[in-house]
Parts: sequence; C-alpha cells; structure tokens
Amino acid sequence: MAIIEVDNLVKRYGDHTAVNGVGFAVEQGEIFGILGPNGAGKTTTVECIEGLRTPDGGTIRVCGIDPRQDSDELRQVLGAQLQRSELPEKLKVGEAMELHSSFYRAPADWRELIDILRLTDKLGTQFRRLSGGQKQRLSIALALVGNPRVAVLDELTTGLDPQARRDAWDLIENIRDRGVTILMVTHFMEEAERLCDRLAVIDSGRLVALDTPAGLVSKIDDRQRIRFRPSAPLDHALLTALPEVTSVERAGGQLVVTGTGNLLLAVTTVLARHQIVAADLRVEQTSLDDAFVALTGRPADH
Repeated sequence: MAIIEVDNLVKRYGDHTAVNGVGFAVEQGEIFGILGPNGAGKTTTVECIEGLRTPDGGTIRVCGIDPRQDSDELRQVLGAQLQRSELPEKLKVGEAMELHSSFYRAPADWRELIDILRLTDKLGTQFRRLSGGQKQRLSIALALVGNPRVAVLDELTTGLDPQARRDAWDLIENIRDRGVTILMVTHFMEEAERLCDRLAVIDSGRLVALDTPAGLVSKIDDRQRIRFRPSAPLDHALLTALPEVTSVERAGGQLVVTGTGNLLLAVTTVLARHQIVAADLRVEQTSLDDAFVALTGRPADH
C-alpha cells in the first residue's frame, strides 16, 4: 500500500522550474531514498511533501492527506528532520523534547526515544553544547516524538565523521523496525546502497530513474571484473573459452578478466584445474556511484 503518492509534481521559482513532473510512490515500511546532484530539486520535492512549500502543479498525498489542504493533520502523521535545523542555543535537550511532545495528540514516549538515541545523559545539556552527532540524534528524536507513520530525513549524515555516520545508519534501521516508513534525501552512495529499498534519482528537476539500488546498477552495466596475479603463465584462451568471460587483458603483472554471471566461480575453477593460484585477487563491479554518474553526468556532490 502506498503511504506517499507524488504525481506530476511541479514547483517553480520565478522563471526557474525546480521540480518538473516528478512522480513516485512510497510503500508502507520502505526506506525510500531520493538522490540527485546539488540543485537537482531533491529538497524542494521533499519540502512540498512536508507541506513547507506549495506546489505549482501535480498532487501529493501522505497517508491520504493533501499537505496543502490539511497541514495540521499532516503534522500528526509525518515527522521531519530538516537539512538545516536549529534550536535556541540555551534550550536543553529535555526541554526541547517535552515542548515538542506537547504538539501532538498521541506522542511517543520521548524519554524512551532519548534512551534509544543515546542522549539520556544529555537531558540537561543546552543545544549549543551538543556535538554535531548529538545534534543530529536530537533532530531524529524530535522528528519521531509525534509517533509519526512517516519520517522524512534530509541529508541526515552530512557533516558527520565516518563512525557517527554509521551510528546514524543503525538508528535509521532501528526506526524502520519500529514500523515507520522513511523518506530520505542523501548524496552518499554508500548510505543509499546500504539503507534504501528503492531510489528515485532526480536531475535538473526531473525524475531520471526509479529502482532498487541493484536495479539501477544493473541497468547501467552488469559486467564484473576480476583482477589477479597468476602464480604461473596462463594461456588466455583457457579463460576466453568460458561463456561467462567477455575479455581478458594484461595490466602489468596482473590479468583483468571481464564477464557476467558467476564469473568468479568459472575463472577460479579453471585456475584450480591447472594448479594456478590467483594472488591479490580482487572482484570489481559497477557501483551505485558509477550508475549515478551515468544517469546524471556528474558526481552526487556537484
């Protein structure tokens, strides 16, 4: 069942069309990601879903609610962690949670959320004294305190160090396990590949691809490459005769075998049969980052 429905969304700023005919549906229980270069229209799309911007065309439904017509009801089912969100510097963590909890008819137990997000020892700490990672975790707690059916996370891990980013990924998976549908904007390919069930790629305001991470990669190039250093001379014909192999090339002292299907098994079986050891073996596949560049013509952070 679709919990978010976006159909032919259009948003203009003067003569500039930031979002042009974007449409997708998010199923209940999904982690649905939106990818795109800077300025592609990702955040504008999400802000229309959140009811923060009024579209110039198209329709949006979140749990059956039109964000333009019933913003009060939308706030009861949708929690948002904004790309840039600040609190009063002297507001304490506990005060912020108690205040935001009062905005909802059936809030979650905010003390439980704070415990899950490992902020219990920061209840009396002012916002200005929190680290970047702690501020991010607090923003997640505030997004969830209304006990929403949908959580929107916009560039959640930007600015975090690698360990803090992986901690945030664990938290996102925990949120989904609690029954919350997640719509997230990101430009980190590793993040999208690990977390997202499906991805919408937006470029220049248009939807250019919609699929699972693996599906996006396979549409671009499903070939694999195996690099290794053979322990003894190897007749290339032994490998090129395999149906899985499309090419064999030498790169210095290494062989680079390109192919499809169960390429690794096919190649290693031949090597074992001829008592050749594949030293420094490495398997390379087309990545989500490769697919993104092929779809948009530039890396995600440009």
